[in-house]
Amino acid sequence: RPRAGSRAQGRSAILEKFGGAAKGPAPHLRRSGGAATVKTMLLEWCRARTRGYAHVDVQNFSGSWGSGLAFCALLHSFFPDAFDFAALEPNARRENFALAFATAEERAGCAPLLEVEDMVRLPVPDAKCVYTYVQELYRCLVAKGLVKTKKR
Repeated sequence: RPRAGSRAQGRSAILEKFGGAAKGPAPHLRRSGGAATVKTMLLEWCRARTRGYAHVDVQNFSGSWGSGLAFCALLHSFFPDAFDFAALEPNARRENFALAFATAEERAGCAPLLEVEDMVRLPVPDAKCVYTYVQELYRCLVAKGLVKTKKR
């Protein structure tokens, strides 16, 4: 399995390039009530951004993201000119994940913390991985000024 080692090295290099791994909850999502409240708020944000997209019903950070369409819808809601969402197919998981992750990296500057092959291999994505990725995407969108947050 030398590939896993090179994958880990690649991730380390990316994290080093972008200033290290993200720590703590996404900016401006910190509220009293702990991590569960932040997670709920981020899930609600995802629901609101993806509402109305065909074949997308965000209910959690695992099965709701299994086809890749929720990632695509979330990104399409910010970058509607990046791709034609209506042309995407729920069964084309590999293509959906690849499109979403490439768009997130190119348009939002989001580090590729998830890999297409890992997502396709699992029938139900790991909730912690999806949550971490969405949190990083949120952080990048805030940094680009695409998500407005309340000042404290």
